[in-house]
Amino acid sequence: MAAPSLVRVKQEEEDGGESKLSRHSHHFKVKFPNDKFRYTIDCDQPHTVLDAIKLHLNEQFTKMEKRKNYSDEKIIIQLSDVVKQSIVATHFPCSCIQNDECLIVHFKNQEVEEPRSQDDEILPREQYSVFYISKEGGEKAKKTTLFKNKTVKEFDYLCVYAKKGTTVKEALERDGRFVDFQDFKLSEDENSKEHTLCTQKVDKLDQKKFKICLERRRSDKVQVSNKQPVSVNKAKDESGSAGNAGTMNRRLSEQIQDLIKLMEITLPGDSYQRALELKKENFGKIQQSFSEVHRVRKLLQLGKSVCKLIVQDVCQGTGFVLFDRFILTNAHLLNKRVEGNKLREGTNVYALFNYEEPEPHTDYHTFTAEKTLIDFDLKLGYAILELKPEDQKQNQAAETAKIPPGLLSEFGPPPANGEACLIGHPAGEVKKIDPTCIIEIDNRGQAVGQQLHPYKDKLFVVQSVVEALKQQGIESTLEGGCKADKVVTDNTFMYHGSSGSPVFDVGCRVFGLHTAGYCYGFPEISEKKQSVIEFAQPVLTIFESFVRNLHASGNKELLDRVEKAAEGNSDLQDAIQSVVGLR
Repeated sequence: MAAPSLVRVKQEEEDGGESKLSRHSHHFKVKFPNDKFRYTIDCDQPHTVLDAIKLHLNEQFTKMEKRKNYSDEKIIIQLSDVVKQSIVATHFPCSCIQNDECLIVHFKNQEVEEPRSQDDEILPREQYSVFYISKEGGEKAKKTTLFKNKTVKEFDYLCVYAKKGTTVKEALERDGRFVDFQDFKLSEDENSKEHTLCTQKVDKLDQKKFKICLERRRSDKVQVSNKQPVSVNKAKDESGSAGNAGTMNRRLSEQIQDLIKLMEITLPGDSYQRALELKKENFGKIQQSFSEVHRVRKLLQLGKSVCKLIVQDVCQGTGFVLFDRFILTNAHLLNKRVEGNKLREGTNVYALFNYEEPEPHTDYHTFTAEKTLIDFDLKLGYAILELKPEDQKQNQAAETAKIPPGLLSEFGPPPANGEACLIGHPAGEVKKIDPTCIIEIDNRGQAVGQQLHPYKDKLFVVQSVVEALKQQGIESTLEGGCKADKVVTDNTFMYHGSSGSPVFDVGCRVFGLHTAGYCYGFPEISEKKQSVIEFAQPVLTIFESFVRNLHASGNKELLDRVEKAAEGNSDLQDAIQSVVGLR
């Protein structure tokens, strides 16, 4: 079996006060299917390898996007062109690619990796551990399904990366190409007696090659990882029968300990009652802040720019006007319906404005979105669409309407704490306003603990809830997590259908794009899901990314329009200057 090519980043010495990422500079080659040429990418900004390819080789990549049923999840990226060795995920960081490495892009008919809506920041090479998983299973895994699509077995190894400090299990779950194992270990290719448990950190695995080994092949129930809440009955079924009682009790104990640890950190002693009192105090502040008439009046005016977004026959969400005819929403609403930079054939997206009264009232108006997306970024979880003013679908009771003014001029930085307010269309219903409170980073664990406290004595409930939350990656958002300082958290009842809602501060400035929440549910009791905490992406981060993408694409006409729309807002102008400099 051929050894995989080693992945490394160009080493640069520190000079001055610059960080390594600020001087990110390396180059690698790319080859496309049915194309005899190799193309060189001079990469000067940290990206995933797929984003770097799309950005620098847009014309060549567009040809591949025209394939029938194209999607990013059907792409395989091979490292080097020496007989099929190793492949990386599309979200593999470019900082882990060796100078002059050749990446070969393959397109398959089926999805080979799970979509990722929230990727981490690209870090320098030394902060990652990069290792290899063999296509062949190890002990008690030789006949077990290891991958979500067997197509990856055309190659010898799957190259996996993870931030140092991450566990092996977390690394494989986040990779998106492996099925979900409850318990496993890795055995080294060169020394099968050397084993690494799935709960161990990846720090010492760099450049090593492994096989996946299972502990209990007969009783393990291997499943494709999913992000849906786990029901109580399902948790019971997956724990095994009476003959598997030892395994069930051991797993249950581990889950309980996870929750107990969380509760001890967030709610020590009698602090639960104090937490409830603090919650009441915060509610009083929120009620006071958003009961003042002048603030309510301004929010209602700004709320006219918020629309209900319908992805026909797929889902509903929320969006709002950015400026002119451009609207901002969440990328995950469109993720499965996007091919390259366009909506898939047959996919229609509509924006409903002034949808404030339930049927049969028809005083709302609808605009259709263009098929070509202005910007689409799964890493930050946003999408920007352009509306067709001439393709307005009028209701009989509505007069000719114009697209409301945009909220771009109201963008500002996220406050560290204090009151906030969301405006959106939860569950596709009429427009609603939800005053809430920003949850500070060091209080997020406490907030989660408050939500889970009622279940602390119910064992099976604990197991299902903890597993569901961990699968969704809640640990990354809590204090010390890799995304803790990159998102703003809150608690709101508007966590279904409100993705894409603007989040306002007490000064009525937009600081966040409501993105998602960490949910669980019990289908046997109620179809309604519960959320322990929600988060929003800072809009200034999104805006800077948008400007950077426009600048890189050479779309000067639209970039000029963005600059004009940003006039008078120093935060936006600073973001533009950081990307394009003074002009």
